[in-house]
Amino acid sequence: MDVSMTLWVLTILGLGALIGADFFIGRKPHDVSVKEAGAWTIVWIVLAALFGLGLLVFGNAQASGEFFAGYVTEKSLSVDNLFVFVLIMAKFSVPSHLQQRVLLVGVLIALVLRAIFIAAGAAIIASFSWVFYLFGAFLIYTAWKLIQEARSGEEEDDWEENRLLKSVEKKFGVADRYHGTKLFIRNNGKRVLTPLMVVMLAIGTTDILFALDSIPAIFGLTQDPYIVFTANAFALMGLRQLYFLIGGLLKKLVHLSYGLSVILGFIGVKLVLHALHESGVHVPEIGIPFSLAVIGGVLAVTTVTSLIASKKQAQREAAGATDAEAKDSVEA
Repeated sequence: MDVSMTLWVLTILGLGALIGADFFIGRKPHDVSVKEAGAWTIVWIVLAALFGLGLLVFGNAQASGEFFAGYVTEKSLSVDNLFVFVLIMAKFSVPSHLQQRVLLVGVLIALVLRAIFIAAGAAIIASFSWVFYLFGAFLIYTAWKLIQEARSGEEEDDWEENRLLKSVEKKFGVADRYHGTKLFIRNNGKRVLTPLMVVMLAIGTTDILFALDSIPAIFGLTQDPYIVFTANAFALMGLRQLYFLIGGLLKKLVHLSYGLSVILGFIGVKLVLHALHESGVHVPEIGIPFSLAVIGGVLAVTTVTSLIASKKQAQREAAGATDAEAKDSVEA
């Protein structure tokens, strides 16, 4: 797409207005209900769909297809990120009524950092076409690593602070308790961070690790920086509501890692084929409609098989508990 500077400015202002409205509506700390989270999740999905249709009407079918493929991919990868967000919330013992504020600001920080990554990625791709080989190989490696982790059956039950966060805490100091929505307080005449500020930074900076696979993945679907940025923006902005909506379902998505590994591996192969094509090698290229069908199909199958497996596991655990109770009754 030929995107003018005016359209870039209008898009950023529009996204800023949406974020501002979201912040204004949720400015009062409160426990987010499933009903509220579900309603706002639908709102963000509808907004993303309208934007994609707008690209179809005012742009072209290629741009619209690339946006939807990128949005679905980024959304699916963001669901996996929610596992880490749960660990971070537990690590810092964030009160339930403050969690929505933490996610709002944390996601905003993540969006700014991703914009920097996207700009850098676009500049590198424009200058060095061979980077597609690197991106493709990295995604295939990440896919293999995800499968290995899933097959090991080991669940991550803790989260460690990164070096940047530790250095910030050391420099400014951290209060020993939460002080409502305050981000800084005065302690013995010194301005220190509150735990709320620290956990916001933790959410935002941890997303840098997530961007290492999500940004190359979406560049495998489109090389248009405008589409890459907007797809990431809409996927991230609905992440807060999604956290509260499916928080209890996350552990039931037991096959999610397998699904994501297939998607990343598929996009990695797509990138390598594109790189070969750019180098003059006659190889088939994978189109956006087929890519969207593969991504959507993998997510659908993964969700269904995950729920079936979780249901069977729950039934086995219930049967085991019943047998144990019966055995204890007989022994008594």
